Amino acid sequence: MDPASLATWGLLGLFFAAFLAGGILPFPSEPVLSLLLEAGADPWGCVLAATLGNVAGALTLFAIGWAISRGGRLGERLQAKRSPEELERARERIERFGPPTLILAWLPVVGDALPLGAGLARLPLASCTLWLTIGKCGRYVVWVTLHGYVFG
Repeated sequence: MDPASLATWGLLGLFFAAFLAGGILPFPSEPVLSLLLEAGADPWGCVLAATLGNVAGALTLFAIGWAISRGGRLGERLQAKRSPEELERARERIERFGPPTLILAWLPVVGDALPLGAGLARLPLASCTLWLTIGKCGRYVVWVTLHGYVFG
């Protein structure tokens, strides 16, 4: 699926692209965001749709980490998709600094490991969701602003 076809779905397409970008698949949401803005979409509506989708994707990773930490059949299946070293590093990183670390979950490469580690460490969902939302919303506000769109 390419960004242009997702952009034809409007804000729903942006939500879906951001969900993929924030979760288990490497997919860029910014091209969809840019296409919608160029087409005249409301910048605040775009930021809201992208933020909600990206946070939902990150919470999927959180849920995967939580399921792995609980063990059982589902945990074993999910753990088989990640190396034990990767899981341990993610858990240690997030336990050291706690939920505020999730403000950095928007970063490329290391960002996906943070919500996974938060789930593994079984950190509180509410505070994790708050920090994820702040970071991911900030990222989209900066993107929209740097590309010259005015919030009104």
